[in-house]
Amino acid sequence: MENPFKKIAIPPQDVPKELKNKVMTDVARMKLLKDITDLFSNNYTNAAKAFFEKKKNNN
Repeated sequence: MENPFKKIAIPPQDVPKELKNKVMTDVARMKLLKDITDLFSNNYTNAAKAFFEKKKNNN
């Protein structure tokens, strides 16, 4: 059985620059959103835990 995906876009074609720029901008926005979300959600529990823990004095 032949792989039907090998028949897609033969011969290979270039993507229009406008479409490529739009996709890359959308990817950059999603990456930024993911980074901001990670900053607030992943570190929130560690920050809250550190805030409520008692620090030991080594004096």
